[in-house]
Amino acid sequence: MRAFTRGLLGIAGFLVLWELLGRSPLIPAEALPPPSVVVGELVTQLTSPDFISHVVATVLALLIAIVIAVVIAVPSGLVLGSIPAVRHATRAVIEFLRPIPSVALIPLALVMLGFGPETKITLAVYAALWPILFNTIYALDELDSLLVDTARVFGTGRIGVLFLVALPSALPFVLTGIRLAATTALVVMVSVELMAGSQIGIGYFIMEARSGPGRMDQVLVGTVVAGAIGVLLNNGLERVRRRWVAW
Repeated sequence: MRAFTRGLLGIAGFLVLWELLGRSPLIPAEALPPPSVVVGELVTQLTSPDFISHVVATVLALLIAIVIAVVIAVPSGLVLGSIPAVRHATRAVIEFLRPIPSVALIPLALVMLGFGPETKITLAVYAALWPILFNTIYALDELDSLLVDTARVFGTGRIGVLFLVALPSALPFVLTGIRLAATTALVVMVSVELMAGSQIGIGYFIMEARSGPGRMDQVLVGTVVAGAIGVLLNNGLERVRRRWVAW
């Protein structure tokens, strides 16, 4: 409760500062609407079917991207972490691909995939792969050799050790990687919607709001909703980690 209270005080202080800046003559009102205006617009947008469809499109594409990233990264991490020869053979390629920002691949993705949801899902998967992959690999580096030896004494083969010993031991690391990957994928998802001319999504809503005369209150509404989705994802996955792997 003490941490929760401090969090509320921090949010309240931030909102008060924002309100003062928004109503200050030093900053134009159209450039930084105060939170009282943004909250009113947020309530209006939450009753709008069009805005809800943008939010649902982003969240649905994000969940698809996370699931695909997990399906690819966890088995790949188990293989790379348990077979040193494969890990060393692929290290140069992985280290080359990992630093490339997903947004830098937008032109290539548009040429190959077009302007549909496949583009933002693919780039979000690319961004989400790395935290999950490397957390899985590092988890196997921390695997207790005594557990592996005990399983082998009882006749467990390599595949059995991988799925019965290594994967349960790596689960806390994997869940942490998924939590990091989810927020990263959300940033990439909204960025691609904003920059790649998507036809639906929170990023598209923000792009439309800033075009023409510009509605900064709607831009901030989209930003606030994207941030709220990120907070809910992070807290939800943290609760899952604490419940499933409390040990």
